[in-house]
Amino acid sequence: MSDHEHEEHAHEPVGYGLYFLTWFSLLVLTAITVAAAGMHFGNMSVVVALLIALVKASIVLWLFMHLKYEETIFHRLMWVVIFAMVVFIGMTFTDTLFR
Repeated sequence: MSDHEHEEHAHEPVGYGLYFLTWFSLLVLTAITVAAAGMHFGNMSVVVALLIALVKASIVLWLFMHLKYEETIFHRLMWVVIFAMVVFIGMTFTDTLFR
């Protein structure tokens, strides 16, 4: 194997400012989650909670787990996983509608 295949993809070190901004955004989204739990959205309550959780999970994946700096194949695989989760959660909700 050539040396080119073993090269690591280096990226710039992430500064404390980005981590603070990420922490603050997760804190704000948690407050929004708590506020949304007190509101009555009817049948959409679970959907609202899942959308907020999706945004928070995306922030964690993209910045804390450094998915931002990974190769394109990992981005595509992440979309496959998210699609599978949406299908399984959607099938679960479909099942509960007919009970």
